[in-house]
Amino acid sequence: MEKIRLTNSYDEDRVQSGDLQPEQVQSVEIEALVDTGATMLILPADVVQRLGLREQGRRKVIYANGEDDTIPWIGGVRLTLLGREMIASALVVPAGATALIGQIPLEELDLIVDPKSRTLKVNPASPDVPLFDAFSAA
Repeated sequence: MEKIRLTNSYDEDRVQSGDLQPEQVQSVEIEALVDTGATMLILPADVVQRLGLREQGRRKVIYANGEDDTIPWIGGVRLTLLGREMIASALVVPAGATALIGQIPLEELDLIVDPKSRTLKVNPASPDVPLFDAFSAA
């Protein structure tokens, strides 16, 4: 489990344009499970509601038990974890469920799961900022 900060990035944009005061930006800290078997950031509906984010569409998912479903999808979530930030989209599960941090946010934040110590760490090859592999499309 890791403590994460989630912020409504659309609110942050409105602060930049002068339409909202900084203290009005909706943000929350929660505990989330690092789940290398999950793909995306997954947030409970009550957390999404506290952030003031609205459904932007629906996505088909397959749960660990093999069942499939179509669930809400949101965008505009600033995720802060271990001092690193990204703007993410997230899948929305029922209120009260455990938030999950999947492979996409782990990759974008350049974080490593140490299976031996069962801890999440900043990639030692890039201790200051996330490092990405980029390939030239020449």
